[in-house]
Amino acid sequence: MKNLPPVLYALAVLLFASTEAWCADVQTDRNAFNNGDYAAAFREWESLAEQGDAKARFLVGVMYSSGTGVPQNHKEAIKWYRLSAEQGYVLAQHALGFMYKRGQGVLQDQKQAVDWYRLAAEQAYAPAQNNLGLMYYDGQGVIQDYTLARKWLQLAADHGIPEARFLLGLMHYKGQGVPCNCKEAVRWLRLAADQGLAVAQTNLGLMYLKGQGVPRDDKEAFKWFKLAAERGDCTAQINLGMMYFKGHGISHDYTEAARWFRFAADRGMSPAQAKLGMLYEYGRGVLQDYISAYMWYSLGAAQGHATATERRGLVEKKMMPSQIEKAQELAREWLAKHRS
Repeated sequence: MKNLPPVLYALAVLLFASTEAWCADVQTDRNAFNNGDYAAAFREWESLAEQGDAKARFLVGVMYSSGTGVPQNHKEAIKWYRLSAEQGYVLAQHALGFMYKRGQGVLQDQKQAVDWYRLAAEQAYAPAQNNLGLMYYDGQGVIQDYTLARKWLQLAADHGIPEARFLLGLMHYKGQGVPCNCKEAVRWLRLAADQGLAVAQTNLGLMYLKGQGVPRDDKEAFKWFKLAAERGDCTAQINLGMMYFKGHGISHDYTEAARWFRFAADRGMSPAQAKLGMLYEYGRGVLQDYISAYMWYSLGAAQGHATATERRGLVEKKMMPSQIEKAQELAREWLAKHRS
């Protein structure tokens, strides 16, 4: 069975929200917080926390974790999260799992992360169900188990978590924990894509481009690639550039192709660097410039891209030594800038 085309979906362990958004998860009538007086809100919540209020303990942890109204202190955050979590407060359990996962304020411990995620997931907290599913999918803190991954991801997906829906689509595509089914993969990818998840939009575009689970449709592929590319997905930017380059789903437009390749090339994507180098070599969509071509080829070649390596050798034969030296200098400057 073919693997899904390479996609930088970067499924990081999801908090489903930043620490600030945890606060938004908790409906509070604390005027001080709502009015932006975080120091006063902290004092009020700390007083309640010391009296044993689980929600206040969680909120004090949030403020320490985010450095809102008090200096940031992950160890103090852990202390308050743990007190709240041990009282069964679901948001604190999920937060504690996240802190163990990242090693913030506590030694990194994937098994502890799983344990706390599980407690929150068993209370039907969808972000925790999603994170627990991811732990089973990746085999972090538990033995990798696609069946259990699917169980928890399905629950999260049914609650509308787009990342869970995307990963279910991927599992149906690859036949992980479920029979391979491209139509079912498309169904889950579409649900996540309609929620604005860029990686799902990219993969849905790939399904249309290849005619997997849906009839091949370059225009639909272009539509989804463009949505994802505008959200910064590098794989979508490369595919969108290729569609402009080849005139698939849209009229030929080398200028637009160069623009989208540049976005991905500036993010260090070697296929985009190779394509941008080629456009400079032949003067398509940009002014012909062997120095720029050599620079981009060099950057791609440094990552082992075969075409970039080959094309750099060919364009070098057309250049003066001073031009090669200039291109090499530009490549070094680019690397220094983008590694800082």
